[in-house]
Amino acid sequence: MDVGFIGLGGMGRAITENMLKAGHRVRVWNRSRERAEPLAALGAEIVDTAAHAFAGDAVFSMLADDAAARDIFDAALLEAAPRDLVHVNMATISVACAEALAHQHAARGIHYVAAPVMGRPDVAAAAKLTIIAAGPAEAIDRVQPVFDAIGQKTWRLGSLPQHANIVKLAANFTLASAVETLGEASALLAGHGVAMTDFLDVITSSVFPGPVYSGYGKLIAQRSYEPAQFKARLGLKDVNLTLAAAEACATPLPIGSVVRDSLLDAIAHGEGEYDFAVLGEVAARRAGR
Repeated sequence: MDVGFIGLGGMGRAITENMLKAGHRVRVWNRSRERAEPLAALGAEIVDTAAHAFAGDAVFSMLADDAAARDIFDAALLEAAPRDLVHVNMATISVACAEALAHQHAARGIHYVAAPVMGRPDVAAAAKLTIIAAGPAEAIDRVQPVFDAIGQKTWRLGSLPQHANIVKLAANFTLASAVETLGEASALLAGHGVAMTDFLDVITSSVFPGPVYSGYGKLIAQRSYEPAQFKARLGLKDVNLTLAAAEACATPLPIGSVVRDSLLDAIAHGEGEYDFAVLGEVAARRAGR
């Protein structure tokens, strides 16, 4: 396929590399061009504007937040885009922003698919992402070959794009809650002289197997927060989006408020660029350890 890609952070670069390896033609754009340049050696075409990437069979985007999405996907860009183009937005954005983008695209004859992903940059590099997709079925069908090149499974959640975004936010909220409790458990264990690694051996071999408890638990046990695979400040962004979505439908999320405050604690201590596992440091600090 002939596709564009907008947004070349750690996730975007890894996804684009796998698109190129699968033989797709990819035009790339990023606000800072130096992030795009390494991809040229792999066969990507670097374009000068986001509008030049917004062409071909489809365009994929992986931007940081709502503000970036609204800034780049403005009326001028959408008016100039080819009709019947498919735009796949892979970012974790708010439900309200997803709804607005879907309406703006539809009004201009552009298919809008929300496809946030589960997985850190190392998972993206291994083409093992879990893709949560929602939007017009025929549009998802058209980009499925690209999804197959970058992920291990695509979960289709119907025709409303915002449904993919709320599922991703709920998943991130669940993950954040798990990391918070791992951090608190680590502080509790330390208070009684028990090694976190011994605890992890027990729970990951029995009731809590899987990458969340083993991966984040190991980082907390080692107090290893750099280099960050998922930064604490981005975790705070996602938790805030989840709380906003909860408020919109009058749903209390008391644990969400606790996790938000823990992440604010980390950021107040200059740890916003550290890995999300820094919640373990926050719990230790609260306990005077």
